[in-house]
Amino acid sequence: MNPALISLLALLAAIVLSMTSRINIGSIAIALAWLVGVYLAGLKPDAIIAGFPASLFLTLTGVTLLFACAETNGTLERLAERAVGLVRGEKRWLPAVFFLLACLISTVGPGAISSVALIIPLAMAIGLRAGVSPFLTSLMVANGANAGNLSPVSSVGVIANAKMAEAGLGGHEGKVWLGNFVAHALVAVVAYVFFRHETSAHDDAATGVEIQPQALTRTQLVTVAVIACWILGVLLAKLNLGLSSFAAATLLITCRTADENKALKKVPWSVILMVSGVSLLIAMLEKTGGMELFTALLARLASAATVNGVIAFITGAISIYSSTSGVVLPAFLPIAPKLVTQIGGGDPLAIALSINIGSALVDVSPLSTLGALCVATIQDPDDAKLLFRRLLFWGFSMTLVGALLCQLLAGVLARV
Repeated sequence: MNPALISLLALLAAIVLSMTSRINIGSIAIALAWLVGVYLAGLKPDAIIAGFPASLFLTLTGVTLLFACAETNGTLERLAERAVGLVRGEKRWLPAVFFLLACLISTVGPGAISSVALIIPLAMAIGLRAGVSPFLTSLMVANGANAGNLSPVSSVGVIANAKMAEAGLGGHEGKVWLGNFVAHALVAVVAYVFFRHETSAHDDAATGVEIQPQALTRTQLVTVAVIACWILGVLLAKLNLGLSSFAAATLLITCRTADENKALKKVPWSVILMVSGVSLLIAMLEKTGGMELFTALLARLASAATVNGVIAFITGAISIYSSTSGVVLPAFLPIAPKLVTQIGGGDPLAIALSINIGSALVDVSPLSTLGALCVATIQDPDDAKLLFRRLLFWGFSMTLVGALLCQLLAGVLARV
């Protein structure tokens, strides 16, 4: 049998299983890479193991461990409370604060899932007291977290930039973050315009909200200082992102400003397994020629003039049911330059940006972790069902919105 075809079928099977099964797709991908690569494609086990993304694994583990330290000792929550307190009772500014706060926290490292998990309980409680619609609160927090999710120091940004670098598209970290931010900011502005006058079902004619932020403890001040120094070191001194994050996390633990056991439990091991496993499977496809077939298949669906919108729609549709960081980005980003060759035109950077944006805009759906976290904060079952339906409709609509935005803007952003 054709090794390239067999390996491609293994990838497609992994994608389908990621959309229909609760089993971690990373373990499935590793098993498929071994079975298909060794017993059907004739590769040596060492050749399969060589495809394991060791650098990416270390970077993801180090970055998430560092911000798990900041989360478990209350630093991130305390900073969030102080930021919300800046509105000084002005209800109309709350949605903007929710967006910017989630974006800021996501940008500096924890990523969208951790940022939403941290911000949405606080934002929903404050929003309900102030009469802000839970739907608008959810959209602002989720889109804000996603807007900062591809920064060079965030966990998902690390994945996107690493996979782009493997495809020969390295050195565009600023454009990756900017393109993603612009798309989510535009969507958030539209949401605010349409839903700013919609009030909470339990609005008690609240006209403002008061926050009494507490001072940061010594432990939290040390945490802020260490993280700030780490970010400056990465950006200015070009420290290795993963290795330096381990050093920063170790410093916090050694100084007893963070509980090691609690921090390790907060590390998203399931996501790291997903990313590593799918990357291993993709490496096997590269060796067998399966990625060439995958690229050719996608090339039949688009032309040079429509490829940005088409790839954004495809990745968005898959991302609704699957993991953006664990499946979509590792599977699709490596093919961007090859897709340009197959269709005879296009900009590989614009295609990569479209993959990033299209797969992320749909993540507010309650079928994804971000949307599910928002629905979980609603205690009333009827209100929770209503929010679920509205977020589901919004998430599905983002497949078309993402396709349109990428078709219109991805090329422009790539040339900035």
